[in-house]
Amino acid sequence: MERVKRGLFGTALAAGLICGTAGMAAAAEISGEVVRIGVMNDQSGAYADTSGPGSAAAARLAIEDFGGTVLDKPIEVVAADHQNKPDIGAGTARRWYDQDGVDGIFDIANSAVSLAVQELAKSDGRLVVHVGSANDRIYGQDCAETGFLWLYDTFSIAQAIGKAVVAQGGDSWYYISADYAFAKAMEGALTPVVEAAGGKVLGAVRHPIGTTDYSSYVLQAQASGAKIVALANAGVDTINTIKQASEFGLTQGGQKLAATVFYLHTVHGLGLEVAQGLQVVTGFYWDMDDATRAFAKRFEAATGGNMPSQIHAGTYSAVLHYLKAVEAAGTDEPRAVAAKMREIRVNDFFTRDAEVRRDGRLMRDYHLVEVKTPAASTGPWDYYRVLDRVPAADVIRPMDPALCPILN
Repeated sequence: MERVKRGLFGTALAAGLICGTAGMAAAAEISGEVVRIGVMNDQSGAYADTSGPGSAAAARLAIEDFGGTVLDKPIEVVAADHQNKPDIGAGTARRWYDQDGVDGIFDIANSAVSLAVQELAKSDGRLVVHVGSANDRIYGQDCAETGFLWLYDTFSIAQAIGKAVVAQGGDSWYYISADYAFAKAMEGALTPVVEAAGGKVLGAVRHPIGTTDYSSYVLQAQASGAKIVALANAGVDTINTIKQASEFGLTQGGQKLAATVFYLHTVHGLGLEVAQGLQVVTGFYWDMDDATRAFAKRFEAATGGNMPSQIHAGTYSAVLHYLKAVEAAGTDEPRAVAAKMREIRVNDFFTRDAEVRRDGRLMRDYHLVEVKTPAASTGPWDYYRVLDRVPAADVIRPMDPALCPILN
């Protein structure tokens, strides 16, 4: 049987002639006669644009590029909304694994839900690839033989943005942070990176979650004279901080904003007039080269006009690599597939020869980008100017047997 040529972004694998009995044996290794991909995330809430239905669409594009079948068996996608609630996510995962024949769960994009699903990966040997979740415990204390972290995490975000921004001349910082654990942890992670790179932190101010008036916080940041005002908050808090920083002329006065959690779709909602000059690190931008632009065009057509976020691109990458591993393993048995996922290098339209480490962490580079001015943008979604590449080896936490038990 000759392997048919895959689509534009699939990596061609060697094809050969297989006798009928061997082909039947390989097919028999697929449980339930189908490989079923589960995409779980926020399908209807605040993160639906950057994750949500688009991740399921990206998974289907990966299946299309792989050829539509694996080991002569069909591939299906199912999707569910965890509503950003760990109990709902864990219950859905348990049902998918135990009753619905889902072979692997992808995306999730919520750290609390990810940790709940990761527990199933550890205890039951189930396969999960966390794409839009940032908790570095996934490849640390809670690592699993069948669990993977595919895109970003809090440690590497802090390392990447701290090093890259200081290297661009942003050597004095001031934080506007939400008053909760994630923001304090991000401050704690960023400060030593900034200082080690030759910068200094001039101060910080914290706001309650969901506040509506950021004027006093913006004015304090302005008065600090810091070159970089770093936003250690997320979601609506980040959006409203940026809006009021624009109203008070913070960036017009020469200071720059740097966001720790930020997406292309947030720029789309804010507009360039408001978001211009903001710096952020990202694993993917649709307009980086011909391959990313071609993917974006297909994704846009598949989603009715949406453009891919880094989570969408990461989900495509994870699903495609998973299918390659199923084929190489000759089975969908989770531990066998997970071993092949670590053995095979990751290559797709935006990932170049990347390693999946023993702790489950994909070593993909970041890029420092800056939001364009309205005058510099050539049209819709032309929002980022790429400033620098940040190598994965420079910012992702090294493997540590003291943190990840499977390394021992």
